[in-house]
Amino acid sequence: MRVTVAGRVHEGRAVDLDGVDATAVVRAVRGAEAPVGVECPTPGTVHDHVGLLPPSSFDRRGALAAAARALGHESAAAAALAEARAELAEASAPTVDLREARRRVAEAGTEAERLRERVAELRGRVQARRETGADTTAVEAQLEEATGRLAEAETERIAAEQALDRAEAAAREARDRRERRLELEDRVANLERRVREELAAAVWERFRSAVEAVPGTATAGASPGEYEGDSVTAALGVARVAPLDAPVVVDGLDRFSGAGPAAEALEAPVIYTR
Repeated sequence: MRVTVAGRVHEGRAVDLDGVDATAVVRAVRGAEAPVGVECPTPGTVHDHVGLLPPSSFDRRGALAAAARALGHESAAAAALAEARAELAEASAPTVDLREARRRVAEAGTEAERLRERVAELRGRVQARRETGADTTAVEAQLEEATGRLAEAETERIAAEQALDRAEAAAREARDRRERRLELEDRVANLERRVREELAAAVWERFRSAVEAVPGTATAGASPGEYEGDSVTAALGVARVAPLDAPVVVDGLDRFSGAGPAAEALEAPVIYTR
């Protein structure tokens, strides 16, 4: 590890820095732009949990799972989780709006009904004029026009109803796909929890030993659910368990007197800031 601050170079597995912001050092470790330069191996996923100690928040099971993966452990449920995630990614549900299709059916039905009444009226008028011997030419022309418009309206009504049938079928399919997506989301969440539990269990004994080795008063029981203590001690335990090549940044944690003791306790490279 090589750390450069204001032109001054620090090298080694344990580096003490005075007056340097810890978050800036964390950014430098991750390769981001920062007022301090850190040359080191690329940090892994465990650094997302213990890259800065003490952490602002700590997910013990997630950190243990990351440490287990870094140590080469795999979960028996990992393949099922990958399959469920892939299926979930493909399970999009389209939005189907039935309002336009229903409006078209209603308008087509209203127009067809109006024209049917108009045709019935004109037929009555033609019949009445024939019975009195009156000229029916003009009324028959109106009846012919109305009959033609009624045929067109009936065609539009049937087309509108068929379109609504298709839209309702699409809506049912979309609803089924949404339900399937919810089922998949639940399955993915359950599998993620199962994977985390299995991975945490895989390194639990090592974590128990690590908790006893780092400064703190926590107690780890027989299983990953049995932990009594603060999150800082848990984070220190995970840092000791995980194979860390990139440095951990310890920000003035008074459980260590400096970078050297912290690196020894955590069995990892450390940059200690004050």
